[in-house]
Amino acid sequence: MPSRGLPKGTGKRDLNLLLLVKNVLFTVLVPGTVAVYVPLFAFDPALPEPSFVSLIAGILLLIGATVYAWCVWDFAVAGRGTPAPIDPPKTLVVRGLYRYARNPMYLGVLCVIGGWALLFQSASLFIYGICVATAFHLFVLLYEEPHLRSVFGGSYVDYCAKVRRWLPVPRQSPAS
Repeated sequence: MPSRGLPKGTGKRDLNLLLLVKNVLFTVLVPGTVAVYVPLFAFDPALPEPSFVSLIAGILLLIGATVYAWCVWDFAVAGRGTPAPIDPPKTLVVRGLYRYARNPMYLGVLCVIGGWALLFQSASLFIYGICVATAFHLFVLLYEEPHLRSVFGGSYVDYCAKVRRWLPVPRQSPAS
């Protein structure tokens, strides 16, 4: 079934390809800027010698990127949307990592920034990460949560009662 605004005859494969392209573009432009381009180019860090700290930093970078990718996958597959506020998921995504925290995608981005700060042992990047975390928190409180309550109503309120905003642990055990 084609979506409004798309040419007649647009099939499911075409819609899936379009969704993939939109997710990749958003990822490159927004999280890519915040978690990769700014840390690597604005702070101009020097690559350190390999060490145990750089190994831990690499693990943080990998975890953060994996968390982000998993969340984008769930937004596309379960929600049929993107992380972009202009093309959000059509249904409330409560699967995958969203069972444990309401904002795992932001946590993934922060993990990447933390990985860069650790890798380059940069206080400036650490402070940048704190600023980004603060901006994420304010965005979630002032825009995202009120918007999701208005769009998804009671199901979002119930979800908020069961899953914490940031800490990846459920508030209550799911009923069997």
